[in-house]
Amino acid sequence: MRARSSADGRGPVNPKGLQYYNNLIDELIRYGIEPHVTLFHSDNPQALEDEYGGWRSKKIVKDFTAFADVCFREFGDRVTYWTTINEANVFALGFDQTTASPYAYPVAHNCLLAHASAARLYKRKYQGEQQGFIGLNLYSYWYVPLTNATEDVLATKRALDFAVGWIMDPLTFGDYPESMKKNAGSRLPSFTLHESHQVMNSYDFIGLNHYSTMYVKDNPDSLKVHPRNVFKDMAAKVISKDDGVPAGEYPIDPGSMQGMLEYFKQNYGNPPIYVHENGQRTPSNTSLNDISRVKYLHGYIGSLLEALRNGSNARGYFTWSFLDVFELLYGYESRFGLYYVDFNDPDLKRYAKLSAHWYSNFLKGRNLTDDGIIDADQKSIYTLPQTTSQ
Repeated sequence: MRARSSADGRGPVNPKGLQYYNNLIDELIRYGIEPHVTLFHSDNPQALEDEYGGWRSKKIVKDFTAFADVCFREFGDRVTYWTTINEANVFALGFDQTTASPYAYPVAHNCLLAHASAARLYKRKYQGEQQGFIGLNLYSYWYVPLTNATEDVLATKRALDFAVGWIMDPLTFGDYPESMKKNAGSRLPSFTLHESHQVMNSYDFIGLNHYSTMYVKDNPDSLKVHPRNVFKDMAAKVISKDDGVPAGEYPIDPGSMQGMLEYFKQNYGNPPIYVHENGQRTPSNTSLNDISRVKYLHGYIGSLLEALRNGSNARGYFTWSFLDVFELLYGYESRFGLYYVDFNDPDLKRYAKLSAHWYSNFLKGRNLTDDGIIDADQKSIYTLPQTTSQ
C-alpha cells in the first residue's frame, strides 16, 4: 500500500491513492473478508531512493513512520491487522546480491528501527481506540542438518540464526544472535541501548512466509573469502532435496511447517503467528487439475494443526495465492494461484483450479480423502482451453 504523493515521497497525500484503498477495503468488508494490511512490500518512492538511498539510510525511519501514520489515520477504523514490512530479512538480502555489497545488514537494521517506530506510534496514538494489532513479517525455510555430524547440526543452528534470528532476536532480546555478531563483525550494525529497548517486544504478532525445507552442510571455508556477504558469513551451504519432484514444483515436506512453528515456540516465547504465505509452485502450463497443490495444502495445513495441538500460538493461515500473479522470483513462469489467470486474454479471465474447489470444500468442512483429494463424487478433472495454454 502506498498512499503518499508520488512526486517527492512526502508532503500532501495523494487523494487518488486514498480513494483506491478506501474502495478496496470497503469492498472486502462488504463480502465478509477481514483485511490484513502490509504497509511496505518492496515498493519505495523513487524520490527517497534518489535523495538518501532509501532503506540504506536511517532517514527512512522518519519517512516510513509518517507514511504509516497516514494509513493508520485513514484506514484504521476498518483495518485491525497491520504488518509493517513484508519479509524484512529477504528484502535486506536483495541489497546483498554482489559479494562486496555493504548494505544488507544496515537495511535490515533500518527495517527493524522503522518497524519499531511505526509500532510505537500505533500503540501510542491509535491502538486504544482502534483496537488493532501490529506486527512484522519474515521469510524462512525450515533448516535440517544434512547429516548427523556435529558440524552440520551447529551449521543448521547458524542458518536459523541468520534467517530467523536476524529479525526475531532483536524483537525478542534486543540484539542480534551471537553467531551473527561473531561472523559479521563490525559490518553488523549495533543497537544503542535506547534502540534496543524500542525494538524489543515492539510487535503484537509475527507474520511468517514459509514454503519448504532446506538441508544444511557446514561450510567454514566461506569465512576465508573476502569480501564477504551474508551468505558467506553464515558459513553453511543450504541444499534442496528435490529428487523425483516434478520440475517447477516444491518438494512436499509438511513437517517443515510444524518444525518452523515449534522453533518459534521454543526460542522466542511462542509469539502469536500468522502464516501469511504458504503454497505450491507449479509451471505456467500446468492444467487446472493441480493435484500437487491440493496434496501440498492438505499436508501443510495438517502440519499446522499438529503444531496447534502441541501448543503453538499460531493464529491464522493464508495460502499463497488466491490467483496467479506476477511472482517476485519467477515472473509469469510459475504459478501459485488457486485460480488460473489467462494472461493472454485482454480481460485476464480466471478459471478455478482443482485446488480452489478443494480449499472451498476444506473451509466448509466437507469430505476429503486421506491424501487430501476431494472425494470421487465431488471431484472433476479440469483442463485448460487450448487458447489459454502458454
